[in-house]
Amino acid sequence: MQIWQADFYRRPLQTQAGEPLWELLLCDSSRQLEYVAFCPQSEVSSQWLMQQLQQATQTQQPDVILVFRPQCLSLLQTAAKALNISIQPSRRTPTIKQWLQQRSQTYPQLEGYTGELYNPMALDRSPPVPLPENLWGDVWRFASLKAGDLIATFAQYPIPIVNIPEALQPLNLGLASTVAISGVVIDGGRQSMQLARWLQQADPVALQSIPGQPDGLILEAGLVDRWVVATFEDTEVATAAQQFETRKRLAKGLHFLLVQPDDSGMTYTGLWLLQST
Repeated sequence: MQIWQADFYRRPLQTQAGEPLWELLLCDSSRQLEYVAFCPQSEVSSQWLMQQLQQATQTQQPDVILVFRPQCLSLLQTAAKALNISIQPSRRTPTIKQWLQQRSQTYPQLEGYTGELYNPMALDRSPPVPLPENLWGDVWRFASLKAGDLIATFAQYPIPIVNIPEALQPLNLGLASTVAISGVVIDGGRQSMQLARWLQQADPVALQSIPGQPDGLILEAGLVDRWVVATFEDTEVATAAQQFETRKRLAKGLHFLLVQPDDSGMTYTGLWLLQST
């Protein structure tokens, strides 16, 4: 399957008439294919994008294009529909993000550079909101498994909802089998399946423990969504939260989220491999 990555947004550049310039970037994961095009803001449209996609795909056409920026998602989806290319939202677009960082260093040398403060990764994000009350589980806790046991532990059980991207498997991340992979386990009780289905739609990306008054466990999901999974003030839980974050750093950000009806160890409802970026 051919997978490309894309970004289309305003840059710190302008036309001779002072109109903001947008830039389209398209690439594959190896950057053997790179495509760049500029567009005055007044001409930004799905029609302009469709014309650029047609030109970029003359020799090869991707099956999927991943997009991390919400502001251009719908435009690209409309433009790509006529070409039978699927546009999928995803935060996991390391190649285009690396290219954007490199491109940002070249803008000051280009004609029309505005000199404004510019962060190519900046996205508008709202404060985290609590999970809907009807999804709250019975209890939750931090946990860990050795990298070598992570996949095998759950392979023997039929789990209705599973998201284990190949790129996030410990072996593919180059992690030693003895590295501890941290995780969060939620005993959902009667809400177990309802919670797992909601999570599947929300598209979990990462979990983060944030100190505060009280401390919080935050779920990063979708492109910019943030959800409060739990809050806590207990010192033992706070210590476990610090260990959770330490283990994540030592495991290249890899961690997991497990939803189960109870702690019997016999039945599981949903499993996600996540990675902090």
